[in-house]
Amino acid sequence: MKGMLLIKLILFSIATIGVVWISRPSLHNIQHHGFYRFLSWETILILFLINVEYWFVDPFSLWQIISWSFLVLSLLLIYQGIQLFRKTGGIDGGRLDPQLLGVEKTTELVTTGIYHYIRHPFYSSLLFLSWGIFFKHISWIGLILAGMNTVFLVVTAKREESENIAYFGEEYRQYMNQTRMFIPYLF
Repeated sequence: MKGMLLIKLILFSIATIGVVWISRPSLHNIQHHGFYRFLSWETILILFLINVEYWFVDPFSLWQIISWSFLVLSLLLIYQGIQLFRKTGGIDGGRLDPQLLGVEKTTELVTTGIYHYIRHPFYSSLLFLSWGIFFKHISWIGLILAGMNTVFLVVTAKREESENIAYFGEEYRQYMNQTRMFIPYLF
């Protein structure tokens, strides 16, 4: 038991160092979406470490089926989001916001594929990831963490939308009126 806790603490520390390194440009700016994305990633990491030992327990239970469905959906969303950004986003490493990650430095508003229905497939992916991990082993602490992550992702998306309005202008406002944030036709 103590050995597993030590392993989890080591994994948490190593992963956190990586997340801090990736997020470092935006961690000093509470107004930037990257600050809240960092909190989301950390919450998902904690949720994962709490539930990792239940990953393959009772694989055909309803909760595991829901979990795996959410996890697969998470992968599909992130994959399509990245592909569309690369294909039509006009990624430009010279874009003047050093707080943006490489794939975020788009110069063209992407509105095709999954972006035709939702504005934030990356954050939607993280939303489904956290709830997929939650359903691996349902607990109060897991519910609190998944709920906190949902709040962090909504704040992340709202902050990014303000940044996108500043960069893309009225075109982005119109796009917001035509799409949902995370789940097509719902939310």
